[in-house]
Amino acid sequence: MLRRIRNKKGFTLIELLIVVAIIGILAAVAIPQFSAYRIRGFNSAATSDARNFRTSMEAAFSDTQKYPNF
Repeated sequence: MLRRIRNKKGFTLIELLIVVAIIGILAAVAIPQFSAYRIRGFNSAATSDARNFRTSMEAAFSDTQKYPNF
């Protein structure tokens, strides 16, 4: 009976805990980096939108010699 129990294949509890700990450490490092990338992306999009708005206002000014009222 002991021979049959020892021949079973699988993971031990220690191995599973180590894997979960490694995944937790990687997530703890990756999530703040991902947040920083998102913030930089939002800032770049806002800068681009402001430049596009400025270009459209200058185009409207060149057509009518006054800025449009909103």
